[in-house]
Amino acid sequence: MASADPTIIYLVRHGEKGSVDKDPALTTQGQARARNIAAMLKTTGIAHIYSSTAQRTRQTAQPLATELGLQVQVYDPAQSAKLVGEVKAAGGTALVVGHSNTVPELVRLFGGKPGSDIGEDEFDRLYQLIVEKDGQVTTVLLHSVAP
Repeated sequence: MASADPTIIYLVRHGEKGSVDKDPALTTQGQARARNIAAMLKTTGIAHIYSSTAQRTRQTAQPLATELGLQVQVYDPAQSAKLVGEVKAAGGTALVVGHSNTVPELVRLFGGKPGSDIGEDEFDRLYQLIVEKDGQVTTVLLHSVAP
């Protein structure tokens, strides 16, 4: 019965970024990581993709959105609780792309366990939150690569 299936939410920090601009684009390595994330998640049933307003998060989300024919839905990173409500209301499997200082808080707001803070030079965490119908959340920490 499909209604018994858990909801799965994937959360990642954007890929490696250039460091000079206020809103830097992804580096070549960050673009490779974004393609790797798309390859990892393309068969997981993702129905919704969310990205903060930053160029680097949108660029991280875009390869998967293109692969799946989905639009990236942009959210305000200062409105974490609002985003969590939108993702829960939409239902189904989702990808949320954020930042080192927002992803752990989003994991917590969804009921998961983020572990340690994300370091400024750490880009490989990929959280899989499995939300059961009773609200119980299982946190699985995966890792992406940037060849």
